[in-house]
Amino acid sequence: MLFLTETAVRELLPMTEAIRLMRVAFEELGKGEAQNQPRRRLTLPTGSVLHSLAGACGNYFGTKIYATNPKHGAHFLFALYDAETANPLALMQANYLGQIRTGAASGYATDLMANPDASILGVIGSGFQARAQIEAIRCVRHIREVRLWSRDAEKRGKCAAECGAVAAESAEAAVRGAHIVSTATNAKDPVLDNRWVEAGVHINAMGSNIANRRELPSALVKRAKVVAVDSLEQAKIEAGDLIMAESWRNVVELQTLFKEYDPAAITIFKSVGVGLEDVAVGGFVFEQAQTRGVGRPLYS
Repeated sequence: MLFLTETAVRELLPMTEAIRLMRVAFEELGKGEAQNQPRRRLTLPTGSVLHSLAGACGNYFGTKIYATNPKHGAHFLFALYDAETANPLALMQANYLGQIRTGAASGYATDLMANPDASILGVIGSGFQARAQIEAIRCVRHIREVRLWSRDAEKRGKCAAECGAVAAESAEAAVRGAHIVSTATNAKDPVLDNRWVEAGVHINAMGSNIANRRELPSALVKRAKVVAVDSLEQAKIEAGDLIMAESWRNVVELQTLFKEYDPAAITIFKSVGVGLEDVAVGGFVFEQAQTRGVGRPLYS
């Protein structure tokens, strides 16, 4: 069984490859050849929470397990197994794994749903997930301008400088006129206004996976022609953006979509993050580690 560090995972998993793996994984899910199990949570009186997501794809199945505490942060691990024999193959630190695959899922959804000529990206958020959103969307569209806003001016400026973006003066300035919008925040309440979003815009919302938190206002969710989710079962448990909108008529699963753009319509990808995505990229990381001789054995 191989152990892989965060550094190794980051080196072995380029965003372009992760987006390709998302495409393969969701195509296999659509054909019934892959599986996904919704997130499970165990909450303690201390505020610590144990989260787990499982999935199966191709030659592999596995589980990502992570622990969070509001005062002490989060700690991620991913365990990969052989689908044929159930033998344990790898244990890897999974913070970057989650960051990259979340960005890649948005990249894949954007490639399916956004204007092929989209060139302006508006981003709300300045954390590590915002960086992954920018990288992924640049992989699938020729972006000439990125406008970025977050509440913390210092973090906003730093992230913008590192990502080659413009630090916007307000959330509205970042969103108005953008062809693609990504929200990557820890906000409890909506971070953008329905009136800022024009027809033809595609939105990726990935900051919340708790039922009582959301980034998008209900009016915008209801206005969208299509809201794609990576798992409908999981979204009904934890996608606060959709749960609080109380509207599921326009919600479909990502694996049912084909590449299509309607200039008169708004589209949304509501990402909650699923175990299938972790297995798809985790298997690739394991194969690359074997090929390159990266990692160390936990036991033989």
